[in-house]
Amino acid sequence: MTGPAGLVPQDPFDLPEWLAEGDVLWVPESGVRTGHLVRGTLTGAGDDLPCDLLALDEAWPGPVAEEDARRRAHQAWRHGQVDVVRREERLTLAVPGTSFTADRVLDVLERLARAVGADPDRYAARLRIGAERRS
Repeated sequence: MTGPAGLVPQDPFDLPEWLAEGDVLWVPESGVRTGHLVRGTLTGAGDDLPCDLLALDEAWPGPVAEEDARRRAHQAWRHGQVDVVRREERLTLAVPGTSFTADRVLDVLERLARAVGADPDRYAARLRIGAERRS
């Protein structure tokens, strides 16, 4: 069933087992400060999994997501979790906010690690800085 904004809920336990079994690295395709969507890839155990970060509260020039999707992401975040979804056939971690910082990326990855039953110390991120958007 497709949810709001084309976001399909994903059970973290249906993700590849290697996400919980060893070291995992998330690498973005662009700088993390460049906007509400940061495309990236999780790598570990010789495998890759496309995994994007999506800040759902961005509203210009139009809303990124409908209210139901935003509510679900805010609720998950409030309870120390991350909303794991599929967007355009890519694993996506939907979070409150309008953009990302290094600290926010680390928080998201820690929550993903816990969601799949992994030790957060086994997760790492190689960050690209990027330039902040100007309004």
